[in-house]
Amino acid sequence: MTPTPADPIELPEGQLAQLSAQAERAAISDLIDRYTVILDEQDKNGFDATWVRSFFTEDCRLDFPIGGHRGLTGLAEFHHRAKQNFTATHHLSSNHMIGLDGDRADVRFQMIAVHLHPPAVRERAPVDPGELFKIGGYYAGETVRTPDGWRFSRWTFHVVWTDGVSPAELS
Repeated sequence: MTPTPADPIELPEGQLAQLSAQAERAAISDLIDRYTVILDEQDKNGFDATWVRSFFTEDCRLDFPIGGHRGLTGLAEFHHRAKQNFTATHHLSSNHMIGLDGDRADVRFQMIAVHLHPPAVRERAPVDPGELFKIGGYYAGETVRTPDGWRFSRWTFHVVWTDGVSPAELS
């Protein structure tokens, strides 16, 4: 007999827990993918202060090479200011490592980002910055399950390598 959608499915012991864990990892991986895309798209149609609520907890803590930030208030502006140094950016993530522990998970993934210096910066720079500033490294932190889904609560970017001239070198 072929089961219908209304028929209950019997799973061997332990398999439901495995499926549940895979679903949680997929939800966190989706959060990472959405964050990677929003880094490039966040203000495409003008400044948007609301997008951070879909990614971070109220009490989030971020530590990046360009500085740190605590909490949701001002977090969109923090990201916006960093992006103002470039005409465009292109971020790629891979190797999502997710260690589930109940309603929290340790997360780490690789990131490569390419940043396009604006023509005006290239023209007035004290050194030739070239068109691109490239960076590679990894994000590591913690996500927590909230009523609205998984969110980053602690988030750090670790630089492993750079290529080209950074905005800090042009100041």
